[in-house]
Amino acid sequence: MTMDRKVILYIATSLDGYIAKPNNDLSFLSIVQKEGEDYGYAQFVNSVDTVVLGRKTYDYVMTQVPEFPHADKNSFIITRTAKPSIGKTNFYTGKLKYLISRLKSEQGKNIFIDGGAEIVNELLKEKLIDEFIISVIPILVGNGTKLFKDGRPEQKLELISTKQFEKGLIQLHYKCAGS
Repeated sequence: MTMDRKVILYIATSLDGYIAKPNNDLSFLSIVQKEGEDYGYAQFVNSVDTVVLGRKTYDYVMTQVPEFPHADKNSFIITRTAKPSIGKTNFYTGKLKYLISRLKSEQGKNIFIDGGAEIVNELLKEKLIDEFIISVIPILVGNGTKLFKDGRPEQKLELISTKQFEKGLIQLHYKCAGS
């Protein structure tokens, strides 16, 4: 294994840039559901051994499933409230940039940024995301939680690939220019 772990944001958004409708409503994601199509998710998840997500995203996920889907990976829930770890799931109250630096200095596979918007935007402010895999859902939701908030530095990206799927989802894969 190399020391070249990448921090990769893998997330879905509406065409107008929302990752959730008001009240954390993610129902619009279901318009692209298709039997046997996971949009590369399983393959992506196999390429990572660490998952970072915000507490609100974690809490939402836990209302949807009986157990945390990334319990087999080193997971860091970014929170202001200290809690004991649950297996490999850690509740992290420190500075996000220190966590990412530490993780990148360790051996391992890539690091999955699973949301939400606050985590994404904090990482963007520090220019800590190496790659973006963004699935664009063919809908304009009009309101909700924006994926990219204002007030962060400009970052140039290089396109790695685009994939188009039958249900209208387009998956964009970018890396940060110069990385």
